Amino acid sequence: MLDIKFVRNNPDVVKENIKKKFQDEKLPLVDEVLELDKRNREIKQEVEALRAERNKISKEIGACMAQGKKEEAEELKKQVQANADRVESLSAEEKEVEAKIKKNMMTIPNIIDPSVPIGKDDSENVEIEKFGEPVVPEFEIPYHTDIMESFNGIDLESAGRVAGNGFYYLMGDIARLHSAVLAYARDFMIDRGFTYCVPPFMIRSNVVTGVMSFAEMDSMMYKIEGEDLYLIGTSEHSMIGKFIDTMLEEEQLPQTLTSYSPCFRKEKGAHGIEERGVYRIHQFEKQEMIVVCKPEDSMMWYDKLWQNTVDLFRSLDIPVRTLECCSGDLADLKVKSCDVEAWSPRQKKYFEVGSCSNLGDAQARRLGIRVKGAEGKYFAHTLNNTVVAPPRMLIAFLENNLQADGSVRIPEVLRPYMGGKEKLEKKK
Repeated sequence: MLDIKFVRNNPDVVKENIKKKFQDEKLPLVDEVLELDKRNREIKQEVEALRAERNKISKEIGACMAQGKKEEAEELKKQVQANADRVESLSAEEKEVEAKIKKNMMTIPNIIDPSVPIGKDDSENVEIEKFGEPVVPEFEIPYHTDIMESFNGIDLESAGRVAGNGFYYLMGDIARLHSAVLAYARDFMIDRGFTYCVPPFMIRSNVVTGVMSFAEMDSMMYKIEGEDLYLIGTSEHSMIGKFIDTMLEEEQLPQTLTSYSPCFRKEKGAHGIEERGVYRIHQFEKQEMIVVCKPEDSMMWYDKLWQNTVDLFRSLDIPVRTLECCSGDLADLKVKSCDVEAWSPRQKKYFEVGSCSNLGDAQARRLGIRVKGAEGKYFAHTLNNTVVAPPRMLIAFLENNLQADGSVRIPEVLRPYMGGKEKLEKKK
């Protein structure tokens, strides 16, 4: 959410930013906010004047009563009542105007960083850099669920009966591999100085609207019926929410946290064959990283965060690339974002396994996350990034470590989490 003063002083900049995000339908919101803001300031000025007048009249009433001028005092009391009625009416209008301003301001997108490429959708995202050499083996690589089934490692049929499409049972070595990757990712981030955290898996509506746009909320979140609670779509939601309505001392920054959680997402829409299986699902687990920092440090942390994910995947011998998200692919609160994509030998292309985002002070404004510094108070900047999100990450892992005989090699760094196993052997 933008600062109302910024919108007031830079309406053309805000409108141009909306155009860059190809959201022209939101352009009228800027002028509407300006009109509402003008009316809001008029109301406040009139209320202030009326209260000053009331204080003045109250003194006059006291003087009249002291002089025995009861009739004059009664007339003045009528003025005070009329004054009070007008203040009450204006106060009610003020609440309505401020509610409309807030709703519009929460719909107007954040100002994107000048470095963000301009494009309509994810088809116009820009490759930044590749890490590791992508390899296509001479033998055929099966579909990921077929690989898992060769280890008796997945049961989609039973999950469908129990919960419907978009759910799964992981079994045996595949389930153990899933947990091993999460445990390794946890320790990887702890070794990089992040504090480990297990957060609440449900959050209230004020936190939901604080961490994401209305469009994201509608497409992602599951609401708990009869409760002011939502299942989290990622632990970033409750991790950033941890700081709601707080005043941090500048010396406490940066806050660097890595968190484990299950994640729940609606994942609306139809998807192609490559996005079936366990690629696009309603429930998964993830290791996340978030940073709360000073504004001048946020871009430095942005580069550190995506590099952490790259380094983790490379330690597991998985080639990856980074992809800069274009303006039209950025969610409304984001200033800048990039995806980390892993190499798929089967598809002979990269696919998304994580996303790194700098949200500037947008979430902090919505949630009231302030910092007390030597030169005054200000809003913090927030960032988030995926460390690893199996089972999607397992697709990349299995494909890149699959051997010709159907076994799967376990990279050395992961072996302590797999009971020392060097490879997984086919069960059937």
